[in-house]
Amino acid sequence: MAGLYLHIPFCRRACHYCSFHFSTVLRLKPALLQAVLSELEMQRDYLNGAPLCSIYLGGGTPSLLEVAELVALFERIAALFEITPEAEITLEANPDDLTAEWLSDLRQYTPVNRLSIGIQSFFEEDLRWMNRAHDADQALRCIPEAQAIGFNNLTIDLIYGLPESSDDRWAENVRMALSFGVPHMSCYSLTVEEGTALAHFIRKGKSRPVNEEAAARQFEHLMDAAEQYGYEHYEISNFALPNRYAQHNSAYWFGQPYLGIGPSAHSFNGISRQWNIANNALYIKAIREGFVPAEREFLTLAQRYNEYVMTRLRTMWGCDLADVADKFGAPFTEHFERQVQRFVAADQVSVFDGNYRLTRAGKLLADYIAAELFWVE
Repeated sequence: MAGLYLHIPFCRRACHYCSFHFSTVLRLKPALLQAVLSELEMQRDYLNGAPLCSIYLGGGTPSLLEVAELVALFERIAALFEITPEAEITLEANPDDLTAEWLSDLRQYTPVNRLSIGIQSFFEEDLRWMNRAHDADQALRCIPEAQAIGFNNLTIDLIYGLPESSDDRWAENVRMALSFGVPHMSCYSLTVEEGTALAHFIRKGKSRPVNEEAAARQFEHLMDAAEQYGYEHYEISNFALPNRYAQHNSAYWFGQPYLGIGPSAHSFNGISRQWNIANNALYIKAIREGFVPAEREFLTLAQRYNEYVMTRLRTMWGCDLADVADKFGAPFTEHFERQVQRFVAADQVSVFDGNYRLTRAGKLLADYIAAELFWVE
């Protein structure tokens, strides 16, 4: 099984915190979509014929595309790849794009069976601070409208730790999100990335820096509330009702191969990783000239071990010692066992029958613990 990711690098507006590759200039959209169609053809053998169990359109803002443009993409994908009957096909969307007409056409004419809606907050003050393109009313209306049209497989994104927000406002965000009964939520702590408007504002004193203690409090409230509503905390940033886990992202965490198409998209085949150039004009030019503008690195055994630890430890399935031994051999297994003991002693990692998982306390330190378990070459 394998996954396919298509990067649609266009947005109506630049969110202050976002460091992903995108452009707010839509002039190149037709040429870029044609290049994506061509790259699909050029990369058709990358997955060695493995059937697709997930297709994910991310960005950027894929919901900026017209339904006819999406139809053309899916027709090309279906012609080039085998798609399993139960494949999860996700499209990222912003609330301001989700009109009843667009949603109805999307459901009727495309195979999209899952929407990932970038809510981020239900409060106008937060949305303005983030420079989101939608408003609070659109955030509240789009979920029941999508459900009414038949999109019941929904995930919504929320962001906590906003320096201009409060614990009470975050608690209300969580309450409102859970009240819709969506099967999946992705909730991210605000991070300040270099090169973003937010980083500039903080550096110039125009915005307060992120309060790590407040972010930790809000994360703990999120864990409590999600558990009360029956959600499983199956990955640090992801919560799902039982067996409603995101297939596409889970494939990343379990090291399955995936092909990324479009500018800045990444691909992984188990041995090497490659990533396309993050420039729309240069991407289009290269594809027209007949080559994929990508860099590639072949992963060492230590790099693959580190990625295994980094991704698996974040999940509720944890790191299995027998799996480590099978994939990486005795030196890495002994290293893992030796390094993890102090976190077990501190009740930040639990162990049962050779399986190591983060405890609630450990989830607050997930990145640090993973880094301490890495193999340094």
